[in-house]
Amino acid sequence: MSPRAVLVGAPGAGKSTVGELLAQRLGVEFRDADALIEAAAGKPIPEIFFDEGEDHFRALERSTIRAALEEFDGVLALGGGAILAEETRKALAGHRVVYLSVQFADALSRVGLGAGRPLLALNPRATLKHLLDQRRPLYEEVATVTVVTDGRTPEEIADELGAAL
Repeated sequence: MSPRAVLVGAPGAGKSTVGELLAQRLGVEFRDADALIEAAAGKPIPEIFFDEGEDHFRALERSTIRAALEEFDGVLALGGGAILAEETRKALAGHRVVYLSVQFADALSRVGLGAGRPLLALNPRATLKHLLDQRRPLYEEVATVTVVTDGRTPEEIADELGAAL
């Protein structure tokens, strides 16, 4: 069993929104890795960061993604930082990975000032710019398909992906 598509990209790329629409178009279930982590931990991600730290969160993230890649056959959206782990990048090999590419201006307008996003809490603009620059090569490394999301609606993106998949 393997997901029909795994969506990766920076905060604000539209992974959850596009993922839900794509799953509807393909007639499969949608799962968000962050929501799976929150359900397993019994608390929101910002609380996991605060109570146990980022290292603990990333360990939960790696194990959650590994399980989902083995047991789930719908559309799976990963958190923006999931690809930082080499273990996760290796686990994505052989899967249909869709990189939703977004430029800084669109990401910033979609994310706002980081409410509920622990890594964007202190200086959202500078941090988001850094995250985009740091992670883009890793998203490109794991992607089998890249879709530019700037200036496009989630419906347009889901339609394009639905036709391609």
